[in-house]
Amino acid sequence: MLADPANDLFFNVASILEAVIKSSLGRPDFKADPRPLRRGLLDNGYTHVPVAAEHAVAVSSLPNRHRDPFDRILIARAITEGITLITADPVVASYPGPIRLI
Repeated sequence: MLADPANDLFFNVASILEAVIKSSLGRPDFKADPRPLRRGLLDNGYTHVPVAAEHAVAVSSLPNRHRDPFDRILIARAITEGITLITADPVVASYPGPIRLI
């Protein structure tokens, strides 16, 4: 899906914010510097999409399966916009909507 030029690629500001916050907390699984991460995504054809108020409101209708607020906003946005969310997290993938486990 990522290599198919027919597909549009997006990244959410929530993902960059998550990297910033969790990296600053010293989380070993978040060592990415957000500046080159963002630049790399843009340079590789990804389009930045913001978090909108409607996405935040949509979080309230999600089943309470996942506690991570960053993942929950990504799930809500995917459902609201009908854009496929690709994830390696089986809990995220268990939500209804356009979510693919890789």
